[in-house]
Amino acid sequence: MRIGLYIGDQGDLQSQIARTRAAAEHGLASVFFNQVLAWDPVTVAALAGTAVPGIELGTAVVQTYPRHPISLAGQALTAAAATGNRFTLGVGPSHKPFIEGVYGLSYDRPAHHTREYLTALRTELSGAGHVQVPGALPPPVLLSALGPVMLRIAGELADGTVTVWATPATIADHIRPRIDAVAEDPRVVAVVMVSVTSRPDVVRDEVASVLGSASDFASYRTLLDRQGQRNVAETIVAGDENTVAAAIRAYSDAGATDVLVSLVGNDVEKARTLTLVGQLASSL
Repeated sequence: MRIGLYIGDQGDLQSQIARTRAAAEHGLASVFFNQVLAWDPVTVAALAGTAVPGIELGTAVVQTYPRHPISLAGQALTAAAATGNRFTLGVGPSHKPFIEGVYGLSYDRPAHHTREYLTALRTELSGAGHVQVPGALPPPVLLSALGPVMLRIAGELADGTVTVWATPATIADHIRPRIDAVAEDPRVVAVVMVSVTSRPDVVRDEVASVLGSASDFASYRTLLDRQGQRNVAETIVAGDENTVAAAIRAYSDAGATDVLVSLVGNDVEKARTLTLVGQLASSL
């Protein structure tokens, strides 16, 4: 299993590049950038890739509804060319409150939309459509998927799935069997919030105060109910080095091909966590 770093859109551009460099220096395999409403993750990945050699850059994930697949294909191929073809494109339909409430777009039939979107996107990335970018190879595509229908689409039309808030048991018993049923050797990427800390309950409470509302997004609510959890913060891996190492190894045992670590806690805790996952990266 590969370990990478997951970075949100907080901070300035130089801090994003500095975090990418730190991940590479600690021996991590990849850095994936999220999209909310600040930095464009494809652009940041391209810039980080030109500054930091040797590490995979990706998105987890770009929201599909606001971007035409032809436009996104051009962006993704540009990032691939800029990074020497080290770019992986993660996409997903996002959530109804966000797409309708922020963008003012219809969230009608998200699975149908995703299937059509991926079909068009893969055509454009392959060079069989309108987009041609010299020096760029088609980047791998990952789809955010948690439910059975989306996991089938990920297996049929993408190179794998990227998940969030999923426990090792969910990876092993739900995600892996469903995507394996329709795909050969898919990539299964788990985004996991991690903190090496002596105050795990405090860290979870801090995250809950910021991200707890995400627990009510439909796909996350279904996932959390399956896992017997009320809040996304309950999925955080937190504790001392031995506790955290064992929890990350559990993802490998469950069948995850990658864990993307989202560092949470204070600066000291984040530094301890990065050191530990760097050590684990060489042993998994």
